[in-house]
Amino acid sequence: MKKIFLNTFLFSAILCSGTFSAQTETSGREPVYRATHTQTTELKHTRLKVKFDYEKEQMSGEAWILATPYFYPSDSLVLNAKAMLIHEVAVDKNGSRSPLKYIYQNDILHINLDKTYQKNQEYTVFIKYTARPNEVKQKGSAAITDAKGLYFINAQGKDPDKPTQIWTQGETESSSVWFPTIDKPNMKTTQEIYMTVPDKYVTLSNGHLKSSVKESGGLRTDHWVMDKKHAPYLFFMGVGDYAIVKDKWRNIPVDYYVEKEYEPFARQIFGNTPEMMEFFSKKLKYDYPWNKYAQITARDYVSGAMENTTAVLHSDAAQQKPEDLIDENRWEDVITHELFHHWFGDLVTTESWSQLSMNESFANYSEYLWNEHKYGRDFADYGLMIAIQGYLMDPANISKDLIRFNYHAREDMFDAVSYNKGGAILHMLRHYVGDEAFWEGMNHYLKTNEYGTGEAHQFRLSLEKITGKDLNWFFNQWYFGSGHPKLSFTSSFDPVKKELTVSVNQTQSEYFQFPLAIDIFENGKAVRKNVWINARSKNDFRFPVSKNADLINLNADGILLAEISENKTPEQYLLQYNGSENFLSRYRALEGAEKTPDHDAAVKTLAAALKDKNFRIRMKALNVLDLSKASHAKAILSEVEKLAESDPKTLVQSAAIAALRKTGNQKYLALYEKKFNTPSNAVKATSLAGIISLDPAKIKDFAAQVDLEKASEEVIATLLPAIVQNKVEKQMHAIGSTVAFYPFIKFQDPQLGATAEEGFHWIMDSDNTKATESVTKILIQAKRQLGENPQARMMILNMLKDGLSRKMQTLKSNPGSTSLHQQVELINKAIAAYQQ
Repeated sequence: MKKIFLNTFLFSAILCSGTFSAQTETSGREPVYRATHTQTTELKHTRLKVKFDYEKEQMSGEAWILATPYFYPSDSLVLNAKAMLIHEVAVDKNGSRSPLKYIYQNDILHINLDKTYQKNQEYTVFIKYTARPNEVKQKGSAAITDAKGLYFINAQGKDPDKPTQIWTQGETESSSVWFPTIDKPNMKTTQEIYMTVPDKYVTLSNGHLKSSVKESGGLRTDHWVMDKKHAPYLFFMGVGDYAIVKDKWRNIPVDYYVEKEYEPFARQIFGNTPEMMEFFSKKLKYDYPWNKYAQITARDYVSGAMENTTAVLHSDAAQQKPEDLIDENRWEDVITHELFHHWFGDLVTTESWSQLSMNESFANYSEYLWNEHKYGRDFADYGLMIAIQGYLMDPANISKDLIRFNYHAREDMFDAVSYNKGGAILHMLRHYVGDEAFWEGMNHYLKTNEYGTGEAHQFRLSLEKITGKDLNWFFNQWYFGSGHPKLSFTSSFDPVKKELTVSVNQTQSEYFQFPLAIDIFENGKAVRKNVWINARSKNDFRFPVSKNADLINLNADGILLAEISENKTPEQYLLQYNGSENFLSRYRALEGAEKTPDHDAAVKTLAAALKDKNFRIRMKALNVLDLSKASHAKAILSEVEKLAESDPKTLVQSAAIAALRKTGNQKYLALYEKKFNTPSNAVKATSLAGIISLDPAKIKDFAAQVDLEKASEEVIATLLPAIVQNKVEKQMHAIGSTVAFYPFIKFQDPQLGATAEEGFHWIMDSDNTKATESVTKILIQAKRQLGENPQARMMILNMLKDGLSRKMQTLKSNPGSTSLHQQVELINKAIAAYQQ
């Protein structure tokens, strides 16, 4: 699963408000050991026949469960079955059914079998039932915001702007909402599903479509068969009015299910999938192991994406148009992530949720591996840097082990430790053992555990088998420990011995051991020193030099996950930028220049960075500089003008236009108007901001022409004042997810916060369902990510109550408005979420 975290801008705003406090999933609770599920029954095959009731939003089902005792003799079958009506339970022997006694309570179906069965002695239980997802009591989490398992979207077709869809979400243990099963990750079974649906809709499930038969009443029954076993949480059904764009890898079908509006762009969005399959198959020396690969989008999805075996589900945020894709395919990392799960997660599945790293850390790191292969190491290093920042942003993460057995709720495992930190740990491990050994170890782990389950020690043993190295030290500190190194250093030079002493200090409580790359700069050139840090507070290293070092750069290769305290001068940051090949060192040099942006050396660093080969560094430099200052304009202005006109990356053009806007120079109006007509949404939006800054009256002529629905947080923040002050109705929904956090934004940027507050009031005083939904949806998502933070929750709750009061006043003026009643309901739902 690819979860979606709150974006950096909004999370930073909450942190700056001072209301964020460190919480862990076991804060204030006694530790509870989460044992792996004990297997008493082995599921062999699951056959389902289902029909959907769109009016009631329920599903009638029949299940045939072929099973056998796991090891010990057994006279019962215990299944998870959430919020169901159970109509019949029987043993099925060649089509002849005999009723069985059962007890159904607390979402557990306990069936007394007709006799005691021995190991390897199979039986089939038939269950007729009704699935009622809206009756499910289980709540969602920060990672998966709802736990209903089965979702009817616009089932009665009341919303003209939303398609009618049905989709399922099994992870973590919600498949048992729509079929009785043993809903645990260490259970695996083959499956087949007969889905009866309106003939106008297409269906998707795991495996291949074996048959499709027309039924009376405008219905059709599709028979999907999955002949390789996988975990119940990976079972999937999707139904809707989709276009199917067909592709292939080797002889395996690769299909993209998108809303018909996006059919022309499906290959632009998903088209790298076959190349990804080839890349991973070759690197792993293990071909993609399933008989098809399909990807489908879903409205109102409860997370980012889900790796259902052969039938990946994506949020509709994956659907982008050419004006978005020309800037970047922001969903490509997600596409990579879900594909890699088909080896790490689907083929070999985490033994328990405590071992979630064996699914998610690998999928997270696959994003780096693909980006490095396709776009180069600099591109991949940027993504890794952002991931590590996401881990470091929440202080609660520091106290969590990567593999942990005392979580409060299993969804707590879906955090920046299992994802971001876990991916960074694999990056360190890969560089420690070497590329060839790393890939051989991955292959050994997959082949040893294929179609079964895995845990961290099995991966360790695979790597030890390949390398001959003992890796307990690595796994003990990184997998079964918490935190990370926090480093500082001092140095001294002995002019007689011509010797430089570098003392590396660890300031965290638990010491780590690790390899460390140190660059020693002499006469503008770096000499790489690779040292070993022992697990103690201080490590001293002595190096022969001709003179005192101009600069010492720790973690010069960017491999180590660590926080490093350093005190460098602007001149040293300039030297670090000019003398470093590694992306992270160059980027950190820019961050150093940002601290003293008016210093001559800092200006030189910014000027050099504008010509960097990596577009993210060019963007960073553009975001730091201020062309309203004479020192910046004199040294940099002409280069910024070139970037705005013709940089090969439209995102850099956009950043350059934003930089030019700070000059307030009327001469750039023609440039802004010219660039407004380019196909890039990012360039169009920043050009609009430039036009408005020089000629505010043009807002009404231009603002409605920009599609901001999926714009970046930076673009929204840039245009927010113009949209709010000029009441640009078309963009109201686009600003909803930003203005929803106005109390926190005020702490970070009082002026922008005041504008965001005005925008929130504008939405609450208006009859705009889409904008209101944008506000409430992001706040419900935020509630689960905030954890137990009473100050932040109370601020949002008070804001929602104020919004409800305003919306009720609007309703009083138009009591017959159905849409306003819907908006009041949305706000009440959000209030209820924060009152729980």
